[in-house]
Amino acid sequence: MSAQEYLARMKTIAREGGKIARELVDQSQPSFKKDGSVVTLADKKVSRLAQEILQDLLKTPEHILIDEEDPVVERYFDQPLLEKTPFVWALDPIDGTRNYANRMPNFGISIGVLKDLRPWLGVVYFPALQELFYSDGKEAFFVQQAFSSEERTTKIPAIDQPITGQSVFLCIDNFAKKFEWDYQDCHLMTQACAAVDLCWPAIGRGCGAFFKYSLWDFVGPWPIVTAAGLNFRSLASGKILDRIQVDLFLKENTIWKLREPYILSSERNFSILKSKIRPRE
Repeated sequence: MSAQEYLARMKTIAREGGKIARELVDQSQPSFKKDGSVVTLADKKVSRLAQEILQDLLKTPEHILIDEEDPVVERYFDQPLLEKTPFVWALDPIDGTRNYANRMPNFGISIGVLKDLRPWLGVVYFPALQELFYSDGKEAFFVQQAFSSEERTTKIPAIDQPITGQSVFLCIDNFAKKFEWDYQDCHLMTQACAAVDLCWPAIGRGCGAFFKYSLWDFVGPWPIVTAAGLNFRSLASGKILDRIQVDLFLKENTIWKLREPYILSSERNFSILKSKIRPRE
């Protein structure tokens, strides 16, 4: 099956999942998981939708789906298994669930495919904003008025946004618990949605992002930001994240969450942004 055929299925999940999210927003039935995160009826229904659309692929040994709402998702926390699986899919049915449960528009449906454990295809859709980001494995695109007769598609070019007094740096909502920030020339902004944090800088909505997310949070945006000339770099070492290994993630309690924080940025801006971050004493 070609990249375009996989991409078509991903867009179908995004489009139909967006319909589900919009229909259920006023009856989201939010509840809490063991880790304190929010889950809604839409999360569960979009998860089932994806499972149905991909079921023929998932019956083969060439594909697995790491889905945030899969109750036994830990079964894939196995490096030898991942190494022998050519296509690893990752799905966040509703990214920014807390926002969604509060009827805020900054939530998205995020799905990506790793090929040989490296970023390959990605689709991220923001139903309330009618904005779609996707990568076909070679290039990335931004679509406004997505899935309508008026949609407008723009190729995402490489970007290296200068940091000025206008700049904003997107960050996780618990950033201030562990870090301090030098606000000179750049301000922090928290959107509480990984898909927003990671996709928006690809089109200049922010100079980068600070994150420590779970696998399903960043696999969808990953090839999109890479096409825009941005990379995920370890805050500590500056090493670029370019391939998945299970030892990068926690296994207990918060399975598939990155062990350490990363910065999304251009090569030039990484050192500037890193210099503004100080651990709290």
